[in-house]
Amino acid sequence: MAIWQKKTPNAIAAEKTLTNNPNPDPYLPVPDFTYSSDCLAQMIVDAWVDPTYQAALLQRAGITVTPAAVQLATQSVNSCGFNLERAVVISEAEYYNHYTEQAPNEVVFVLPDLDRVSVHPTGKSLLETAKLLMATTPNGI
Repeated sequence: MAIWQKKTPNAIAAEKTLTNNPNPDPYLPVPDFTYSSDCLAQMIVDAWVDPTYQAALLQRAGITVTPAAVQLATQSVNSCGFNLERAVVISEAEYYNHYTEQAPNEVVFVLPDLDRVSVHPTGKSLLETAKLLMATTPNGI
């Protein structure tokens, strides 16, 4: 199930650049669902507490996700028992700036901003916070 959202002029321009399509569809399907997984929540925690891991997941060449970032995201997600061909992790800022998928088989996950956590707890409470933010952040990991 998805809702349809009108793309912004910036999103349409980015899609024209990335896909060489002069007339992209002006509407974007936005999935409307949540999924709970302790393993994916742990991915969020790992990205929050390990700046090197987070930087590698969010590595870009301009607005293009690097092959290394795709490989790491795909391996990380698939280690949770999935079998995706191409996973990509984006920041909330990229999501709100209307990130456009860069491949037809891409599955996009949004890394919730650590700024949403007022006190930076450790252990189980950080994992539970990540699980909550998975449900409340659009397409959260």
